[in-house]
Amino acid sequence: MRNIKDIVEKHYDSMVSLRRHFHTFPELSAQEFNTQQKIMEELTALGLVPRKIAGTGVIAELQGALPGKTIAIRADIDALELQDECGKPYQSQRPGVCHACGHDGHTAMLIGVAKTLLELKDQLAGTIRFLFQPSEESFPGGALLMVQEGALIGVDAIIGTHLWQSLTIGTSGISYNRMMASPDAFTITIKGRGGHGSMPHQTVDALLVGAQIVTALHTIVSRNIDPLEQAVLSIGSFKSGDTFNIIPDTAILIGTVRSFTMDIKKIVFDRMEQIISGICQAAGATFHIDKLLGFPPVINNPQIAKVFASASVETLGMENTLTIDPVMGGEDFSVYLEQVPGAFIFIGTGNADKGIIYPQHHPKFDIDEKALAYGTETMVRAAMKLSSSKKNF
Repeated sequence: MRNIKDIVEKHYDSMVSLRRHFHTFPELSAQEFNTQQKIMEELTALGLVPRKIAGTGVIAELQGALPGKTIAIRADIDALELQDECGKPYQSQRPGVCHACGHDGHTAMLIGVAKTLLELKDQLAGTIRFLFQPSEESFPGGALLMVQEGALIGVDAIIGTHLWQSLTIGTSGISYNRMMASPDAFTITIKGRGGHGSMPHQTVDALLVGAQIVTALHTIVSRNIDPLEQAVLSIGSFKSGDTFNIIPDTAILIGTVRSFTMDIKKIVFDRMEQIISGICQAAGATFHIDKLLGFPPVINNPQIAKVFASASVETLGMENTLTIDPVMGGEDFSVYLEQVPGAFIFIGTGNADKGIIYPQHHPKFDIDEKALAYGTETMVRAAMKLSSSKKNF
């Protein structure tokens, strides 16, 4: 077999160029029209026959010369509503829109995977299906649309990668079961009775009620969840009042719940209702909760995760292929995993020597672009192993 590392290296400069193009011209969820067009052009130039899917997504296939399984590889393509401050020549030219999560790299890598596998077509078993998915950053997520429009029909397994800043360049991280949590959001609206700041006895202070609720909600994970389980409850926004001498009649709390099972999710939300109800009843306030239930958790198939890890070992070495604890971030890759077996792996991008120290969703987020080669090679090796496998997943 031809040397996979050499083929990937041959396409490295083009992947860097593509990644910088996507970074310079990012597009928000469901608005990735130019990104879609660029992907279509790149795949068509390779001799593939891409088609549009899920509005602004792209799907294409490569048929190998040998019989085998159908393996899907997914990349998300959307950007964030965030001002780019990376300070590089490829900084976003679109105000308030930024690839601060690595999706520009994911897109470039999957095109690199297609280029590499085309050169290995004579040794490739089965079929590789390339899924360029829109709208990962917004609920309900583009994966659901991809599935509804047939992206997984006939697929035996699916793999995906995420460039991950908290892992050092030259390493990867994978879990053999729980990988990423289910992300849920909530908005609590508290209604009291406003009045003059000098006469609080005539009011029901929504701000004070909200403060008590914030404090009380943070006891749920520490006192109602099994310490061996994993859950997060965080308040990200608390808005109440506008001036110094008026007691407000409304408080709005916005937050998130992260969990791995429906049982834990139910415990958290049930306890939230009980705590908020009790505090509001005692104060004479009323409340309403709006829940936005997000994606399911990313649970890796252990067998496919092992194959993915072995591909990483061949790419990066045993000592750099790390078994990691689950993270509480969410990903709609989980929607695919509810349909077919698969696995998700993190590819390290952090490099303190280059100043690449800012986390995902930070205005100064950037990647060590060598990760593009590592991620591409790992996916190529994993796809070839899985498509030629005689085992049932």
